[in-house]
Amino acid sequence: MNSLYRLYRKDFLETLRLAGPIALAQLGVVMMGVIDNVMVGRIGAASLAASGISNSVFFLVAVIGIGATQMLAPLISSDKNSTEPGNCGLQLKNGLWASLIMCVGIMVIIELTAQHFELFGQTPEITQLSITFMRILNYGSIPLLLFLTLRQFTDGLSETKYAAITTFIGLGSNIILNWILIYGNLGMPALGLNGAGIATGISRVIMASIMGWYVFRPKFKMYRTGLNKPADLKSIFRLLKIGIPAGMQYFFEIAAFSGAAIMIGWLGKFSLAAHQVAISSAAVTYMLASGISTAGSIRVGDAHGRKNALQVRKAGFSAIILGSFFMGICALFFTCMHTIIPYWYVSDDQVAEIASTLLIIAALFQLSDGIQVIGLGILRGIMDVRFPTLITLISYWAIGIPVGYLLCFTLGMGASGMWIGLLLGLTCSAILLTFRFIKLSSKPYPLF
Repeated sequence: MNSLYRLYRKDFLETLRLAGPIALAQLGVVMMGVIDNVMVGRIGAASLAASGISNSVFFLVAVIGIGATQMLAPLISSDKNSTEPGNCGLQLKNGLWASLIMCVGIMVIIELTAQHFELFGQTPEITQLSITFMRILNYGSIPLLLFLTLRQFTDGLSETKYAAITTFIGLGSNIILNWILIYGNLGMPALGLNGAGIATGISRVIMASIMGWYVFRPKFKMYRTGLNKPADLKSIFRLLKIGIPAGMQYFFEIAAFSGAAIMIGWLGKFSLAAHQVAISSAAVTYMLASGISTAGSIRVGDAHGRKNALQVRKAGFSAIILGSFFMGICALFFTCMHTIIPYWYVSDDQVAEIASTLLIIAALFQLSDGIQVIGLGILRGIMDVRFPTLITLISYWAIGIPVGYLLCFTLGMGASGMWIGLLLGLTCSAILLTFRFIKLSSKPYPLF
């Protein structure tokens, strides 16, 4: 263990320096959803269930654009050490145009989904609540993608603290606005679940505005000069060409969890509410690994730009080792707290009992979940997106969901069976992505 630490000490410290603020920023974004669920959960199980399935379906579509923006950080990291660092600004400009194109498609799909929400087979009460809530969330798609694209610029330049600061300002705004709009404080009408959606949209506008202010600070002037160049249509489509497969990696994973939420909804509102409690908790720890993943992607991208094969390998492995360590701690936390955490969200004993069982399974998949998201990140750093996309498709949709359905409905294990299927899918993805990185990083340049 000591020899491993000495070998990777510098890499651990550099990855942690980048990952800390990134993880905090990622955590802040997820905490908005968690706090929404906690505050909405006080209204009742139906509102909590509607919030859960609406957010699941919304992110099922939006995650393609969200994942695609993450290709910007390693590209900008690669350009910052080049002879023309101003190209980072051109990358940002191309990224903004690509995000706008994706956002139009995302908003159209979400609106069509809301119009036909009854196809998900939920109860009439949950369906009615979800349709309006999804449409409100849809209006926040533009500021969400704008914030994430601007954030990739500063993250790619290894200035990760700005996104963290911005996210927690947004989180604070969201809590205050939730308190006002959900419950009708300060003379405002009580809007319930819809108030949470409006609060989230306003918070995203605030975050995008602050992030834009950071990007245009004098500190980044030398990297911003490329913004004055005309947008490069060829580069925009190149970014879409590599960004959309990267987004699809997240789509297949989120789609699996969203599909699981829809099927668990067939079991009734108590099982769906319990699923939402457990998945909200797991999403918090996932963000820790996601921060390490993004940091690994940036460091691997920087080494890849310098064609330093040894540093590519060390940057990638240090991210995997750190992620495994932190997710192991999270697994222990879930195991010890599985009967307590549900009551942070709901007071319903039936929901809490189901959720406590799901949290035990969540503890088991912490390592797999962390390693697979880090694997995707470090492979993005070397621009490997197509084969990992196939891995995620097979892992979640050929293994995870079919096994989950079999255990849940055919064998009568309920929500626990569906979660065991997800555990198997995550484990398969983690193993295959790790071996993919080992194989590619062992080669001399060019890697492909």
